[in-house]
Amino acid sequence: MNLDHVFVCGHPALDFAATLRARRSSRFEVLVTPERLTAWYLESGLVDAITPGDEEDVREARTVREAVYRLLTNRRLGEELDGEALAVLNGAARGTPVTPQLTAAGRHNEATPGQALATVARQAVELLSGPDVPLLKECGNPECTRVYIDRSRGMRRQWCGMESCGNKLKAAAYRARKKTAPAVTA
Repeated sequence: MNLDHVFVCGHPALDFAATLRARRSSRFEVLVTPERLTAWYLESGLVDAITPGDEEDVREARTVREAVYRLLTNRRLGEELDGEALAVLNGAARGTPVTPQLTAAGRHNEATPGQALATVARQAVELLSGPDVPLLKECGNPECTRVYIDRSRGMRRQWCGMESCGNKLKAAAYRARKKTAPAVTA
């Protein structure tokens, strides 16, 4: 499976929740090492520099990620919010966030893994309590469990991203149609 971090969901908290892929089938964990977690924080643009983390940082990040996913699912389906997930998310959001600093080159965000996680948790709180909740959708690819914000006209977007899921499903549908189409005789 591809270990590249993917940012297609329209919000950092959604992309963070998507670091466990294919939840209903093969379940592919992206945050397998402190280095992979650090890479996610850097590639997401959340921080410009981060102090090295450890296995405990990975465990905490996964715990918060699962709480975010549970709450996203609750919101998307109009369910009551899971109390345990709420406690986990709110606890993480109470941590010290990333604090931007001004340098001669411009803004610079340097953080610890804890500060980065607190920032993601705060972003999740803002998302889950904000105006975009009705726009949350799960990818139409049955193998994919990413949740994204659908800002398309008429809210007709079906996939988390064309590159990741849309093209695969469109190509598969095309092949299935070709296979079942009657042969044209001349």
